[in-house]
Amino acid sequence: MRFELPDKLYFKIGEVKDIVGVKPHVLRYWESEFSNIRPQKSKTNQRLYRRKDVEAVLAIKHLLYDKKFTIEGAKKYLKEQGVTSALPVPDPAVAADAVRRETVAKMSEEITKVKRAVIDHYEKQFLDLQLEIKEFIKKNTM
Repeated sequence: MRFELPDKLYFKIGEVKDIVGVKPHVLRYWESEFSNIRPQKSKTNQRLYRRKDVEAVLAIKHLLYDKKFTIEGAKKYLKEQGVTSALPVPDPAVAADAVRRETVAKMSEEITKVKRAVIDHYEKQFLDLQLEIKEFIKKNTM
């Protein structure tokens, strides 16, 4: 089964746990065991996994759960494959900017939904009022 990761720069631990299908404490444990998982920390100390981190976690889960490797065996296998560590940690400002852009995009979507709901509400009220006026005029002109 081929899985496509969402097109994002950073993933929060809750998103990674949903993508990978393991609990957050498992992800934190794997971070301590595998040098190729190195999520960055935000200013609020929240883990920000890069795409490479998530790919590494998926590979580790496959080795441990599907191929039944031990942790030591998985480490050895990854080392033999040339996967020794994650990419260098990017600048924290870049991570913060990516999180900010993601947050702004989500907020913008929410604002658009609320605007639409408000417009729909007032359009319905307007149409109801129009109908009421027509009925009033019809009643009073006869």
